Amino acid sequence: MDRVESQIAEWRAYVAKAPAVADRDVDELEAHLRDQIAELGAAHLTTDEAFLVAVKRMGDLDGLSREFAREHSGRLWKQLVLSGEEEAERPSGGWLEALVPAVGAAVAVQVARLAAGFPQEEPAWLLRNAGLLVLPFLAGYFARRRGLDARAWLLAAAPFVLAALVVNLYPFAPGSATELLVGLHLPVVLWLAVSYPYMNGTVRVHARRMDFVRFTGEWAIYYVLIALGGGVLLMLTGAILDPIGVDVDQIAPWVLPTGAAGAVIVAAWLVESKQHVVENMAPVLTVLFTPLFAVMLTVAAVTYLVFGVAGAFDRELLGVFDALMVVVLGLVLYAMSAREEARPAGLMDRVQLLAVGSALLLDLMVLGSMVARIGDLGFTPNRVAALGLNLVLLVNLAGTAWLSTRFLTGRIPFHRLERWQTRYLPVFAAWAATVVAVLPLPFAFT
Repeated sequence: MDRVESQIAEWRAYVAKAPAVADRDVDELEAHLRDQIAELGAAHLTTDEAFLVAVKRMGDLDGLSREFAREHSGRLWKQLVLSGEEEAERPSGGWLEALVPAVGAAVAVQVARLAAGFPQEEPAWLLRNAGLLVLPFLAGYFARRRGLDARAWLLAAAPFVLAALVVNLYPFAPGSATELLVGLHLPVVLWLAVSYPYMNGTVRVHARRMDFVRFTGEWAIYYVLIALGGGVLLMLTGAILDPIGVDVDQIAPWVLPTGAAGAVIVAAWLVESKQHVVENMAPVLTVLFTPLFAVMLTVAAVTYLVFGVAGAFDRELLGVFDALMVVVLGLVLYAMSAREEARPAGLMDRVQLLAVGSALLLDLMVLGSMVARIGDLGFTPNRVAALGLNLVLLVNLAGTAWLSTRFLTGRIPFHRLERWQTRYLPVFAAWAATVVAVLPLPFAFT
């Protein structure tokens, strides 16, 4: 082991000579190398062999820097390392590359609505297929952009084909709770399926998973901005056309679904081509909203705990708290994706722990109320889905709180906390897939 440590020290000294590599970057590169050595050691290579293979994989300094830039796309490595190379121009892409799938998604939505009998009616099958009308185009956009081969294209398409078969062959009862749950959870499954082409098939690499988390947060920012701009444009259009007797209320039912579908791909293209804009926004957003959510959650948790009103949670309030905890988890993930690993623990990390701890306390109260309701009223599809979601959130929040505490006390590096989140992402996908494919069966699709 001492020999390998000596070799790592020599490698570190060589990397540190590069003018574009700062000390904290060397620390992260060394962590990357050590991860490679650990993975190779798990494959029964000796430590010397693992070191040699890891260094060979990482290549020379420039090659290593390029790879590190790709795996940490939310930082300034693209400006430091990739400027002037062919990789630097790739993110800009051509707008036509995004326009074709965006138009395809919009057309697919409108064709499905017409087939469903719009405007007279919009049957439930349209709701449960909503994700299948749009997200395959997003997956295809990334598959083409990443240059996937035929085998990878098939693997990327497989989840969408399987989901289409499941949700359309199941004999759901009209207006059933299980059908509504499928419609709500299927987009989550399909969004995580998009991660495969986005990550170019490297779904086992933790850094690439965190890249997808970062992409999701940045995509949400752009999508909201597009939606707000589109809403303002629609209102102004209505005001302009009103004097000539054109009713914008007759146009909106056609324009809004078209814009909502196309904006999914357009927002993804903006993230890819204008990433440096959001890189500047992400730290500001996390600094702004993390304390606000921490205060709100703390006040709510203390209030419900002191006044003992947690048992009075009704169905609607339980749903509100579930949505709130999902938002908090998303904020925590996005904050982690925007954080530099080498930065020491600071005030925002403590504020984030406060938010996580308060959310954990609220989740425990919500779970207690759910268990009581199930004991009194029995199991229903909605209660099972909500119970499962809260258990999944409970484990994640508890693990996050424990690791955050250890990080703040200097017992573990930050990447351990980051790894916990990236390793847990498949759990969310598995639970959403269970709600879609398994939950309807014991309740006979009612």
